[in-house]
Amino acid sequence: MAEKLLNYVNGAWRESAAERYLEVRNPATDEVLATVPLTPPGEVDEAARLALAAFPAWRRTPAPTRIQYLFKLKALMEEHFEDLSRSVTLENGKSLADARGEIRRAIENVEVACGIPTMMMGDFSEDVARGIDEYMIRQPVGVAAIICPFNFPGMIPFWYLPYAVACGNTAIVKPSERCPITMQRVFRLLEQVGFPPGVVNLVNGGADTVNALLDHPAISAVTFVGSTPVARHIYSRASANGKRVQAQGGAKNPVIILPDADPALTTRIVTDSAFGNAGQRCLAASLAITVAGAEKTFVPALAEAARNLVVGNGLEPGVHMGPVITPQSKARIESLIQQGLDEGAEAVVDGRNARIPGYERGYFLRPTILSDVPPGGVIARTEIFGPVLGMMHVDTVDEAIALVNSGEYGNMACVFTSSGAAARKFRYEADAGNIGINIGVAAPMAFYPFSGWKNSFFGTLHAQGKHAVEFFTQTKVVVERWLGEWSRTF
Repeated sequence: MAEKLLNYVNGAWRESAAERYLEVRNPATDEVLATVPLTPPGEVDEAARLALAAFPAWRRTPAPTRIQYLFKLKALMEEHFEDLSRSVTLENGKSLADARGEIRRAIENVEVACGIPTMMMGDFSEDVARGIDEYMIRQPVGVAAIICPFNFPGMIPFWYLPYAVACGNTAIVKPSERCPITMQRVFRLLEQVGFPPGVVNLVNGGADTVNALLDHPAISAVTFVGSTPVARHIYSRASANGKRVQAQGGAKNPVIILPDADPALTTRIVTDSAFGNAGQRCLAASLAITVAGAEKTFVPALAEAARNLVVGNGLEPGVHMGPVITPQSKARIESLIQQGLDEGAEAVVDGRNARIPGYERGYFLRPTILSDVPPGGVIARTEIFGPVLGMMHVDTVDEAIALVNSGEYGNMACVFTSSGAAARKFRYEADAGNIGINIGVAAPMAFYPFSGWKNSFFGTLHAQGKHAVEFFTQTKVVVERWLGEWSRTF
């Protein structure tokens, strides 16, 4: 029988009274792995109230004490590293190598958050006027709601959770209903860590659960990663309710390839970027712009590399790419490919109608490359979120940068070149928050913010590092004068 997933509230596991449960399926096999509750608003209300009740004692816990829980969590995550990685592959479909990389990035964020005693330090100015001192301190904001996507079920919660609790907040994590199992495993480890009741909480559910979090008066901060339409909804609804919000939206990440780019290195990196995790990541290269004849080298090279990728069950050795997340996603991606062909693109590699022996019920596509994509067409402007790389060809670097900057998204942009001058021009002029130079997935390390511009991000402060500390704290400025002369009275 499939596992029935639970919520974790106030230090205890609870079975939801939800009327509806969804099936969580392995996308490689269509096997039902678990059922997840669509937690009703009443249970969200209870979780939020209990998290708020736990906040005063937790915020008074010294920061050096709070991070001891994170040190324990890091040790447990290292101990269960393979189990967590396997869980990601089972419910998401990505290769085990990709899943291991994901869990490693999660652990890195725990490590960085262990530096909170230093990262939360304020500022002090003596004698801003005669006998008057002024200083700024950081204090936690309260209860934080962390709303997570399906594509990185083990990593993205850790862009936020360790920073939130290390800064003295309490937290409620809402995993994706498509991939909720890994967070169930993580919270078993959090239970072993021994956080005080109410500090870390897990509430499963769908859209109604999310809206209940956005509306709840006990919640002060909301984070989200997902599509742009949902990010816009999260940002507008939560901010209208007086909450601080950071909402990461969609992407259409372009890479520019110049004729002087290293052929072997560039081909390998762009292939990994476009087709890793079946293209289901917000930093996947989805549009390659070749400049001044570079397509003569790179279209056939990328096509050969795409055809040679091994597609299958991510748990099997040697597999480079797994399935997409649902049958509906597969059908949507195949429909977009057809629209691109109808608009005049050429199918250099067509990954539709994939059949993987032994996994005929899985949701598989093979890598797809469409060349001569029209600039205004669906492949050029739509976040496909699948293993599809569109290719366009221009004559100059200026034309390529103009194409990059004409898009509505601004999550990542990359350039491949041997020219320092071209790289600097691109870095300076490209309208994107994460820039790669001879890098295909410009994912910031945990001590840098995960930047995003334009319709890829709604908010001011981003995930990870110092931005996370600023987001999960509010500043208080104290202006201080002491009257009278000091005298010994003791």
